[in-house]
Amino acid sequence: MRLLLDTHAFLWWVEDAPELSRKARQAVANPGNECFLSLVSCWEMAIKLSLGKLKLSGVIERFIPEQLSINGFHRLEIGFRHVTQVASLPFHHRDPFDRLLVAQAREEKLAIVSADAVFQKYGVKRIW
Repeated sequence: MRLLLDTHAFLWWVEDAPELSRKARQAVANPGNECFLSLVSCWEMAIKLSLGKLKLSGVIERFIPEQLSINGFHRLEIGFRHVTQVASLPFHHRDPFDRLLVAQAREEKLAIVSADAVFQKYGVKRIW
């Protein structure tokens, strides 16, 4: 299965945080699954760092590439198709980061690892 990690799921995975559900942890740990981190999440982390709402164990420029490498995750670029699909999404959710994650998951046929149940309203498989 191909999995797209929501920002909090990525952070909870790398921190081995108890907030990550057992089902999500098993899916990410499964070597048969391919895990992706979107640049949308990288952008969200950068904004939250600049606002003082997030702390990382290192500078973001190294933290993200190192964690991708350590965990065998792939970076998912933001493409024109992803951006344009946002225009046709219903407003179940107003968060711009999550709306772009929905568009990417739909376009790339990815399940989303997220505690946020609203993703299911978009017809995206959610693992939690």
